[in-house]
Amino acid sequence: MQSKHIRVKIFENREISKTIFKMTIKGDFQGKPGQFYMLRAWNRQPFLSRPISIHNLDGEKLEFLYEIRGEGTELLSQLKKDDNIELLGPLGNGFDIDNIKGKVAIVAGGIGAAPMYYLAKELNNCEVDFYAGFRQRAYLVDEIKNIAKEAYISTDSGEYGHKGFITDIFESKKYDIIFSCGPSIMMDKVIRSSLMNNKKIYISQENHMACGIGACLGCTCKTNSGMKTVCKDGPVFKGEDVIIHA
Repeated sequence: MQSKHIRVKIFENREISKTIFKMTIKGDFQGKPGQFYMLRAWNRQPFLSRPISIHNLDGEKLEFLYEIRGEGTELLSQLKKDDNIELLGPLGNGFDIDNIKGKVAIVAGGIGAAPMYYLAKELNNCEVDFYAGFRQRAYLVDEIKNIAKEAYISTDSGEYGHKGFITDIFESKKYDIIFSCGPSIMMDKVIRSSLMNNKKIYISQENHMACGIGACLGCTCKTNSGMKTVCKDGPVFKGEDVIIHA
């Protein structure tokens, strides 16, 4: 599957929670769960495009769910219907889901829930439980409940679901395979618990990216087999291969 730059119009770009936006683009796009696109809607500054994971994709639309974290995502949030945006993708290695069976847990933290929604939707012949932890406000709750057998939600504030961390209520021993995406400290706990119970675990790494194709080496991460690029070698890695500094 060859990635290429394309210029498209935005169908919708709306705030679904404070600083959390969902962007929808109409059309038939490609991409596996865990892959991402580089987004750009400006000429000069900021210099770099922004990597955004695929949140949802079908034959009619492509959706991105993103959080305002800096100048680039702030500019993305200001885009309106029919504004132009440039995409490069799909990029990276996604989750290999063709042979996944059994009882599956998805553990996500914050905006890490964005790519994991698409993963959960695409898993077939599986019993999927979805664990999602948020800081203040929970979002995507109804969507998660619609695709998961069981949905477990936590907020640090206690506004919704369990008060505390999602790792407080996650039990890896109940599952055959685990997928995770979110803050390093959360994924580190999930990896340790999974490996201790001899469970397969795959994670999706988040990192600052420049080129998105592995040329600039700006998004390297430590693994047990040396330094790897998150954009090209990942974002998906086996949990036991990655060295996380939580």
